[in-house]
Amino acid sequence: MHEKLLKLISPVIPPSERKWCLQYFEPTLFPKNRVIEEEGMIPKYLYFVVSGYLRLFHYNDYGDEVTTHINCPPGFITSYFNFINQTKSNENLECITECKLLRISKNNLDILTEKSTLFKNFSISVFQQSLVYNDNRSKELATLSGKERYRKFIKDYPHILQNVPLQYIASFLGMDPKSLSRIRKESHL
Repeated sequence: MHEKLLKLISPVIPPSERKWCLQYFEPTLFPKNRVIEEEGMIPKYLYFVVSGYLRLFHYNDYGDEVTTHINCPPGFITSYFNFINQTKSNENLECITECKLLRISKNNLDILTEKSTLFKNFSISVFQQSLVYNDNRSKELATLSGKERYRKFIKDYPHILQNVPLQYIASFLGMDPKSLSRIRKESHL
């Protein structure tokens, strides 16, 4: 189950240090619709997605779910700020589909990054990419129309449409499901 992670790190981590992935990244399988990290709790793990789709979401003031992130393989996911700082998260991490994941605890990540400068640099890069992604996403939500956000989304992540319910995609794009349905109909004309 570690093959995708090993392939991802192989350009930057030498074979002599890749073995630590097997030691510190624990394989796990979760069923569809399982919340694996809950709001109000400190995130326990950083997850690497081998297969399946996950989302981060929170509840707004009206009790509606707001999807803030959708992840698919290969990639890392957690409530990053809270994981790094070991503070309580206001987000839930849920498996949208059955998910095969590798997970590493904060303690084991700290051990791994102390052992290896290359792993430390790699993990910093992963967290930086998350910051850039979230910054770009905030700008897109603020500056692009719903139709533009949808077009960019299907261009960048076409496979997600077949695997993730439309209400999660609509929420992620900052609109209600009816608006997304209208935009999708207009886009097919």
